[in-house]
Amino acid sequence: MTPGVQQVKKAGVVHTVHAYDHDPSSDAYGKEAAQKLGLPEDRVFKTLVVSLDGNALAVAVVPVASMLSMKGIARAAGARKAAMADKILVERTTGYVLGGVSPLGQRKRLTTYIDDSAQGFPTMFVSAGRRGLQIELSPQDLARLTQARFVPLCQ
Repeated sequence: MTPGVQQVKKAGVVHTVHAYDHDPSSDAYGKEAAQKLGLPEDRVFKTLVVSLDGNALAVAVVPVASMLSMKGIARAAGARKAAMADKILVERTTGYVLGGVSPLGQRKRLTTYIDDSAQGFPTMFVSAGRRGLQIELSPQDLARLTQARFVPLCQ
């Protein structure tokens, strides 16, 4: 299993791992997960890594149907600017490949923010650390495991 799944198991958190056949030609990883698992797009969350003020990295967990507000993540982090982080840096820092970046079990723990819409669901789905693998757990457990804050992050 992936480091993300191992972290959840080690913590004794109630969860379910969902696998599906990833289409290598798809680059809309979160939307593909929602479609293949038969889930509404607002229940499946993507993990985005941003650069704050050009140096520090942070994680934003937002619904796959939504766009991340760069102003929103910058405001939440107390930064002036936010931009998507370089993909090579993302992979090196998290230990995951793009399309399979999980907020859990990252090589280097990054400050994490979860869109507050997640609190409206008993469970949410995030990448388990590999394309074609999602983990379902409560938003509160995800926040506790990642030491995340719930904030409005979507445009």
